[in-house]
Amino acid sequence: MGLAAAAGTILEQHPFVTRLLQHVDLDPADLRSLEAIIDGELSIRRRGELIVDGDEFRKLCFVRDGYAVRYKLLRNGKRQILNVILPGDIVGVPGSFYERAIYSVSAITDIAMSACALDAYVQLCYRRPQFGLALSWIAIQEAATYAEHIIDVGRRTPIERLSHFLLELHARLRVVGRVEAKSFTLPFSQEVMADVLGMSVPHLNRMMQRLRSEKLIAGSERRVEFIDVGAMQALAHYQPYELVPIPPPARV
Repeated sequence: MGLAAAAGTILEQHPFVTRLLQHVDLDPADLRSLEAIIDGELSIRRRGELIVDGDEFRKLCFVRDGYAVRYKLLRNGKRQILNVILPGDIVGVPGSFYERAIYSVSAITDIAMSACALDAYVQLCYRRPQFGLALSWIAIQEAATYAEHIIDVGRRTPIERLSHFLLELHARLRVVGRVEAKSFTLPFSQEVMADVLGMSVPHLNRMMQRLRSEKLIAGSERRVEFIDVGAMQALAHYQPYELVPIPPPARV
């Protein structure tokens, strides 16, 4: 997929546009149409709430920089993180598609996003269907990620689910150019990762040490370098699936 030069646009180099380009071609007019519906650039401080479960939220926010978590807080005070939000991801899916948000979203770091009204994005899709198609393909990717997280907490052992999560993070960040070929900096604390994976922090730390001792990863506490990617994938039952391309329109 490609994008003709569109110098001067606020979305130039935006990681969400990078993700769109994995699925559809965009020309400068397309990018200007997307830029026209952006009604602001939002900056949320670390630990700020982007969406609160039960509140009305009718925006799509495209993450430019920073990290967040989508989670459910139970009545007993326990938190289950459903997914992590990375640069290029969308805040507002699925919350904006319901009358009231069904999950909360909280910033883990300072986060910067480009925001638009959901209705404005829908109207853009009517005019330029490629934006709706690309969003569908992105939503399918996210659904597959959620499915893997269910398998993580339901059937994978702690060492398997940690290995799978590290490989998943690297793959997702690679799409938007935020990692090196076989290494990356963990954007999340062990506390956050433990909530994602359904472990205690001490147990997570032991699993990290085990991966290092078995020569599968190297690096410091927040730096991960894959030593043997094939062995990690085999351990995690990780399969890097590729989505089929969006079919071109039929010629009449």
